[in-house]
Parts: sequence; C-alpha cells; structure tokens
Amino acid sequence: MADPVRDQALSPVSPVHPRTPGAPELAAAAEVFGLLSDPTRLQLLWVLTRGEADVGALTEACGAARPAVSQHLAKLRLGGLVQARKDGRRMVYALPDGHLKRLVVEALNRADHVVTGEPWHD
Repeated sequence: MADPVRDQALSPVSPVHPRTPGAPELAAAAEVFGLLSDPTRLQLLWVLTRGEADVGALTEACGAARPAVSQHLAKLRLGGLVQARKDGRRMVYALPDGHLKRLVVEALNRADHVVTGEPWHD
C-alpha cells in the first residue's frame, strides 16, 4: 500500500521549491549560511531588514567596534548579501533582496522558539 507522506518526503521535487537543487545552488546556499553563522553579521543583517543604514548607525545598533563592523560589512558585501552606496562622505548599506530579508527574519523567529520554549508551528 502506498504511503503518501513517505512518498512526498522522498520526492525529489518540493512543493515550495519546484526544481531539485543542483550542486551550484547547494553551494551558493551553503555560502549564505556560512556568512549568517556569525552573530554580529546576523545582527547587522537584522538591522538592515528595517531599511538602509550607514556604518555609524550599524555600529551603534550592534555595539561592536567600528573596525569590526566594517570588516563584517566587507565580508557581507563580497558575499553579495549587502549592497553599498555612497551618500556624500558616508557609505550606506542595504539588503539586496527580499529572500535574504525573509531568511534572516525566519532564522530569528526560529531562534525565539528555541530561546523561549514557545511551541513550534507552521
């Protein structure tokens, strides 16, 4: 007898992502998770989910030293996770897409459940 739950779990196609990811997609996704694995970088991205910010505002928001924030932003920029533009003498940073914003927000929403013990949900 067929088991629809098992068959769906073993299906190579996800209803959320219609194509089976190949090696390039998996490597690109793993790189994003690698960049998100640092708490300071994750906090910087979380601040940027609310809108653009310059280095001063980002430094104040995360409480790290300015040189450390600049180094983290450089890594995020090289990884394509943030965009930078000049505004006079200051550099302004922003998230390049909604996928990254949703990923950061969902990771932090999940962390809330882990930390508070709030029950899991869909």
